[in-house]
Amino acid sequence: MEFDTGAPIWGQLVTEFSRRIVTGEWAAGSRIPGVRELASELGVNPNTVQRALAELERRGLCRSERTAGRFVTSDEERIDAIRAELAHVAADDFIRRARGLGMRPAQALHLIEERWTHGDHTPADGARGGHDDV
Repeated sequence: MEFDTGAPIWGQLVTEFSRRIVTGEWAAGSRIPGVRELASELGVNPNTVQRALAELERRGLCRSERTAGRFVTSDEERIDAIRAELAHVAADDFIRRARGLGMRPAQALHLIEERWTHGDHTPADGARGGHDDV
C-alpha cells in the first residue's frame, strides 16, 4: 500500500481496512489479522495499526474478544453504511476532479457509464486500496 504523505497513516489504514471489510476481503464475522502481522504487511509501526483498529471498533466495524483477537462485525447494515460512505467519498473526489478538468455533468455521467461497462477496474499498481477503487 502506498501512503499519502499529506494525511495521517492511521487514517489511511482506517480507510484501507474499511475497504477490506466492505469488499469481503475480510468477511463478516471473520478474525482480523493481528496488529503485528498487519504492521509487518504494511511496513508501519504497530501502534499506528492499533490506532486504526481502535477506530474501526469505535465505528462498529469490528469487535474485540479479549483472548481471541478482533473480528469483523456481522452487522450487514453497518457494513452497507460504510460502503455507501466510502462510495460518497470516491464520488465527491471524482466530481471535484472532473470539475477541475472543465467537464459538464452530462460528460462526467457518460464517462462513468462507459468506464463502468467497458473499463479496466483494477487499481493501477495492482495492490492499492483506499477510496480510489471504491
